[in-house]
Amino acid sequence: MLTISLCMIVRNAQCTIERCLDSVQHIVDEINIIDTGSTDRTKDIVQNYTSRIYDFIWCDHFAKARNFSFQQATKDYILWLDADDVMTKENQYKFIQLKHSLYPTVDAITMDHYLTLDDDGIVECSERKCRLVKRASHFQWEGAVHEYLRGPGQLYHSDIAVTHVPLTKDVHRTIRIYEGLIQGGHSLTARDRFHYANELKLHQRYLEAINQYNLFLDSDLGITDDRIEACLHVGECYRHLQDDKQAQQAILQSFLYDRPKPEACCRMGQFFMEQSKHKEAIYWYSQALQQAPANTMSIQKRAYSTWIPHLQLSLLYRELRLFENAYQHNVEAGKWKPNHPEIINNDKYLVNQLKN
Repeated sequence: MLTISLCMIVRNAQCTIERCLDSVQHIVDEINIIDTGSTDRTKDIVQNYTSRIYDFIWCDHFAKARNFSFQQATKDYILWLDADDVMTKENQYKFIQLKHSLYPTVDAITMDHYLTLDDDGIVECSERKCRLVKRASHFQWEGAVHEYLRGPGQLYHSDIAVTHVPLTKDVHRTIRIYEGLIQGGHSLTARDRFHYANELKLHQRYLEAINQYNLFLDSDLGITDDRIEACLHVGECYRHLQDDKQAQQAILQSFLYDRPKPEACCRMGQFFMEQSKHKEAIYWYSQALQQAPANTMSIQKRAYSTWIPHLQLSLLYRELRLFENAYQHNVEAGKWKPNHPEIINNDKYLVNQLKN
């Protein structure tokens, strides 16, 4: 059976580190904790789980810190987690099964990363990440922020998931690192520029974000998924700037790179719905439901292919007084969001209409 080193970089994680380590301590064979400058009880808590605690002087570069963490590993494979990640009982079991069955020829294993859950515990947003890598394959982290693993060999897609459960977040850290790189004369890679634009958008600096997204798109670099996301984000920025014409053009531009994403279809449907063009809106929301989930490592926003188009189709059919169609779509929306107040109220209205 293969052996596994857990490698983590942490800082001031006293509120989450215990929860994380409790969920994985029995499924790994070694725990390496790299502390980047904690001033709280993080180290004291970690000492209850391992003596392999190392200090790393923080230098605003996540890849350097993660590579240092990987250098401390001594087992066959390396698992990396953040302090606000957890592995549920179900996924712990799957992980143990993987340890017993994985062929040693596999170099890296991907797992789902559940980024956000709704109030009912249903996954709203997720992405796949290389989560477990063979130590002998010498995978390396790259990127000061939004770092990623680069390495050779055979990839295996597992059905294991890690759940992200943050309590707090420093929303200014990432943009501070990017702007520090720019001020220091460092050139941004295409990937960096895309993520820098995301941070500008997050900070409501919409015109600057649009400029960075356009520079990224004009470079013809970067992966297809990021290009599509850039177009969708440009559309959102223009919506915030109350320029619907430019917003719609940005969504249409995303169609140049691949088949329409469910999110793009929903946004097109929204444009027509706001103009009371019901049949056109129905077309686009129906298209969102017909798009098969993309089998990529990019972020998956499940709402746009499930309850959102079903709810909007229900409201559109309701406006057309096609109550049976409206009811069926509302039922489908309710399967995903059973406690959503609009879906519940819509159900009561439609049941009453069908009775009459």
